[in-house]
Amino acid sequence: EEVVKNRKATSLGFAKLFQEMSSMANIRCLLVDGYIKNNIDELNDPEDDINHSWNVLQLGHSPEQWYYVDAAKASGTTDKKMATFFKDFTSEYFFADRVLFNLDHYPKNDTWQLGPGPKSLKEFYSLPIIYNAAYKYGFRKPAPANGFIKTKPNAKNAFKFPYKSNDNIGSVSLLMGDGRKQEKPEPMNFTTSGGAISFSYSFKTEDSFPVKVVVDGKTVLEYMVEVSD
Repeated sequence: EEVVKNRKATSLGFAKLFQEMSSMANIRCLLVDGYIKNNIDELNDPEDDINHSWNVLQLGHSPEQWYYVDAAKASGTTDKKMATFFKDFTSEYFFADRVLFNLDHYPKNDTWQLGPGPKSLKEFYSLPIIYNAAYKYGFRKPAPANGFIKTKPNAKNAFKFPYKSNDNIGSVSLLMGDGRKQEKPEPMNFTTSGGAISFSYSFKTEDSFPVKVVVDGKTVLEYMVEVSD
């Protein structure tokens, strides 16, 4: 009632409200507490305490008839300091793709990891950052699979992102750096054969910096890159 009245909530408030609404509709729905990575600074730095909540709901009797719902992330995003909210409704967080969801969420109770996913919290926090647009394009397991890329100057790094969307991909670019050090997006020469976006790139300058993968102007993934000889 407080969530409906105030029209604001933490992820726990979203999940409790969705659970209550499902219960009123006679749909079995459970609340799951766990972990997400909010930004690249959290890469390889597991949280001590749970920092997110979502739902699983059952629409049948088999294990395949449990589904993920994250109403909080579906509503939008926040800035790096978790101080400002940006509306960005993403319907794909309802009945979300299991493969992608498991790269983006890690339950405290692994019973509620539906399907294959990371085996430990440490492994989960080593994965790249997943953005809302990755759900819109139906991204699957990305390559590189590790969120931290260590490479040498001018060495070729291969990227491959399987996806399920029927939309034609018009552009792919890399956005390097952060804040005032962020560079202009650099267009990639990519292919979309075999249901995957593929391209390669050679980082030239020795440094450490975040790199965002941008598809048609939307950020889908983020890595941390260390270039050293």
